[in-house]
Amino acid sequence: MFLENTVNQNEQFGWIEVICGSMFSGKTEELIRRLKRAQFAKQKIEIFKPSIDNRYEDDLVTSHDQNKIRSTPVPAAANIPILASECDVVGIDEAQFFDSEIVQICNDLANQGIRVIVAGLDMDFKGNPFGPMPALMATAEYVTKVHAVCTQTGNLAQYSHRISQDDDLVVLGEREVYEPLSRAAFYKARKEESLQKNRKGKSKKNS
Repeated sequence: MFLENTVNQNEQFGWIEVICGSMFSGKTEELIRRLKRAQFAKQKIEIFKPSIDNRYEDDLVTSHDQNKIRSTPVPAAANIPILASECDVVGIDEAQFFDSEIVQICNDLANQGIRVIVAGLDMDFKGNPFGPMPALMATAEYVTKVHAVCTQTGNLAQYSHRISQDDDLVVLGEREVYEPLSRAAFYKARKEESLQKNRKGKSKKNS
């Protein structure tokens, strides 16, 4: 269980918290929980998400369980510092979709005395580190890795397996596009997909 840091008023520095994991692991749910606690304590908060994430309402961060909090969509990380002035806490959802500048911006905000809470996918659908997330995790004071439940084995899931045939890196979707898988189930699924591609390649050559 993550416990919020106590604030030393003599040290004018904030910190970075990263919440990471697969699809359906509760990352956004945990982000919203921490932000609402800060809001209840009458701290000034701002929440940002990438404009590309239009799965729900444009001005809300929404978890898969439909838990919501008002947010500001921004096209690039560079927009965040302009809107985050005089905040006590800044929340950032779906950080994997931001450009690499998000890492420096989060550190700059923390150095200004702001608590920065970042949520995002740590791996893409191929199981590779996703965008700026590794660098954010490396520079954060606190990293919380949450897990989903594997739809194949019932074990803890850390991979986001794409069910659709789309091979683009960024494909927005829910349960019709992704499923959370454990290491064993993900390895098996990727191996089967590789075999299917090889079969299709051979059939095309023979036709």
